[in-house]
Amino acid sequence: QVKLVESGGGLAQAGGSLRLSCAASGDIFSINIMRWYRQAPGKQRELVADITSVGTINYADSVKGRFAISRDNAKNTVYLQMNSLKAEDTGVYYCNADLGVTMADWVDAWGQGTLVTVSA
Repeated sequence: QVKLVESGGGLAQAGGSLRLSCAASGDIFSINIMRWYRQAPGKQRELVADITSVGTINYADSVKGRFAISRDNAKNTVYLQMNSLKAEDTGVYYCNADLGVTMADWVDAWGQGTLVTVSA
């Protein structure tokens, strides 16, 4: 069984920083795109950033210049460095990835979510 496990959420002051990690585990053949989503209270889940296996990156406009996504393919881990945090960054952050169990069998995996709270 393959799974994603996030860590690193918590409480930060506005202007502060947090770093999220998400590690994939299990019998994984390959990992394609890795993504971070977030869901603020009362709002829909939104894509924050994603990164391909070769390092192509996309960010939501709301986090450009403040957040940085990266991955360590050897550790099957993706990171989200969040700087200059704002109150509106508050929410549950979810890791998502396309996990290859075999060349023909892929799993759209989600982590359990980690809460980020930014105080004004």
